[in-house]
Amino acid sequence: MKNCSSTSDFLMIKYSGLDVKDYGNVLFEDENELSTNDKLKFPLTVGAACKKVSNAVKEVLSDNKKCITLGGDHSLGIGTVYGHSLVHDMCILWIDAHADINTAHTTPTGNIHGMPCSFLITELQKYQNQIPGFEWIKPCVRKSNLAYIGLRDIDPFEKLILTKEEILHFTMRDIDKLGIFEVTHRALEAINPTGKLSLHVSFDIDSIDKLTTPSTGTPVIGGMTVREALCLAEEISRHGLLQVLDVVEVNPMMGSSEQVQNTLNVATLIIKTFMGYSRHGVVPRDIKEVPVGT
Repeated sequence: MKNCSSTSDFLMIKYSGLDVKDYGNVLFEDENELSTNDKLKFPLTVGAACKKVSNAVKEVLSDNKKCITLGGDHSLGIGTVYGHSLVHDMCILWIDAHADINTAHTTPTGNIHGMPCSFLITELQKYQNQIPGFEWIKPCVRKSNLAYIGLRDIDPFEKLILTKEEILHFTMRDIDKLGIFEVTHRALEAINPTGKLSLHVSFDIDSIDKLTTPSTGTPVIGGMTVREALCLAEEISRHGLLQVLDVVEVNPMMGSSEQVQNTLNVATLIIKTFMGYSRHGVVPRDIKEVPVGT
């Protein structure tokens, strides 16, 4: 394991009994796109990068390991989810301020990081044309096996898609009403009613309120607290079916040094919690006796 942020992080990993392997960075090449395709920004470059990410996730899962992907914008979810689907039957929790479900016809910006779910959901292909750079991907998850948590900045056409297709989505208003514990369990039960599917969690740091995690590209006020995010992560970890975790949109190039450090600290704690750390405390898995002096 590389770059543990503190001694306590290292001890958590060691005493939790996890076998941690760093598979390294996925290296991308510039596709030398001089213009956009219609109104999409750099589809050849993003498509090639997502394909490499997909292959990397498939490699990790084929080694019978859980996969944690740390990345930039949320377009990488196209690759991580597709790679997961090549190894396991799966379901998805998309934890985000944004729905990321625009199509090439509805996107207001042309940014593919606002579109990944439209590539992945089987029932949405009727709205999607073939996009250069993405010929390799096939829809790989049914809409009934996807749920959103934390939405609060939904484009009008995204809301139309979510409503028309009856895709389960819990907004911050729902979290205010029901509580994060209830929302988490309702989502997990809905997307995996038999408990036989592998779970993919795609976690955008902007699901947390921007006052707490400001070093991200599209921050939105009014998001989850750190306590709510940790409760969500604890329950998903306890659920026991998590196989792939994306943590995206942490941008250390944005904000003051203090803001960057705060964002990194929160992201690190959330990753640890998804992997088994708990605010209840963690009992060492392979140490049965309390050490004593000689």
